[in-house]
Amino acid sequence: MASSLNGTGKRTEAVYIHIPFCTNKCFYCDFNSYVLKDQPVMDYLRALEREMEMTVKNNPPGKIKSIFVGGGTPTVLKPGEMEYFLKTVRDHFKDWDDHIEFSMEANPGTTDLEKLSVMREGGVNRVSFGVQAFQNDLLTGIGRIHNTDDVYRSLENARKAGFDNMSIDLMFGLPNQTVDMLSESVSRALELDLPHYSIYSLKVEENTLFHTLYQKNQLPLPNEEDELNMYLLLMNRMKEAGYRQYEISNFAKPGFESRHNMTYWLNEDYYGLGAGAHGYVGRKRHMNIKGVNPYIEAAGKGLPRLETMDISREEAMEDFLMVGLRVLDGVSRSRFEQQFNTSLDVVFARPLDKMVHAGLLEATDDGYRLSSKGVLFGNEVFAEFIGCLTGN
Repeated sequence: MASSLNGTGKRTEAVYIHIPFCTNKCFYCDFNSYVLKDQPVMDYLRALEREMEMTVKNNPPGKIKSIFVGGGTPTVLKPGEMEYFLKTVRDHFKDWDDHIEFSMEANPGTTDLEKLSVMREGGVNRVSFGVQAFQNDLLTGIGRIHNTDDVYRSLENARKAGFDNMSIDLMFGLPNQTVDMLSESVSRALELDLPHYSIYSLKVEENTLFHTLYQKNQLPLPNEEDELNMYLLLMNRMKEAGYRQYEISNFAKPGFESRHNMTYWLNEDYYGLGAGAHGYVGRKRHMNIKGVNPYIEAAGKGLPRLETMDISREEAMEDFLMVGLRVLDGVSRSRFEQQFNTSLDVVFARPLDKMVHAGLLEATDDGYRLSSKGVLFGNEVFAEFIGCLTGN
């Protein structure tokens, strides 16, 4: 049996599960997802159960503190499929923390009361809705299938099903989006009085329709000044409304920060299950086979791995800084020393000194965090730590 202990001596407590099906492919999406039509959904869910079974046998979990089901769009599963899937999760990851956070991504166009009730009964206690904008023309222009009426209906259904911990995603920097449009979306989002909001800037990724249009100079994106003003606006508006910006793109009422995402940002271990999923356990990173049918076939023979990599101590240290600095509390000197048995200030003396002098990082009682200026130029800060120990 493989060791089930991670680098800090704890068993793994977080689980990511990938459902790769969608009703359609959004124009900006480069995630591992496939249009639902004619897909072998039940075969996939059975293969996923086999991977769960093999995973916990090889690396027995600790008390599970967070489960996150992403995609794709997990809520395209029919109620019966959803019920089966959630039962398999509970069967294999049995020992749940009393305060477990069990999140599922949802599309407002795929969540009726019956499905949400099945989710709630199956243990899901947090739903993250991909809203993206509150202007129907913008939604059509990015390939979303829902409209704003669907958003309100879905949230009402979720409340009826017993959910009170909900989040919505918004996007800025979209084609044809103005600062005023974003301001309206933020206003309408805040009227919902939810405990959590994620607000991301559009990134034009390869192998998307938007990338093709961008290459042809046919993607009418906001200019850099407008995009910066959008980010400043949303930060100010969320702060005024009483939300804490705890990570570059995430805002929460106290106590409602995403525990699962904090696992990633604190560079802690998590299982990654499903087609194309990534996992990180015991300083080994893996990526699963991406295609649905190849994944199903591989899971019938063993763990459906595309590749598994040992992460060197140096690379793990770099990752600690790059992901940890996304959190606005910053990176902890004592946590670094606990994980690596060495000094953060010694190992990263040069890039830390450079970023502090540039006014992009500032010292805290127990480490470093992005300054208010650094929040706006986070990618430049993170780049300083890429390959600075490994020479990549």
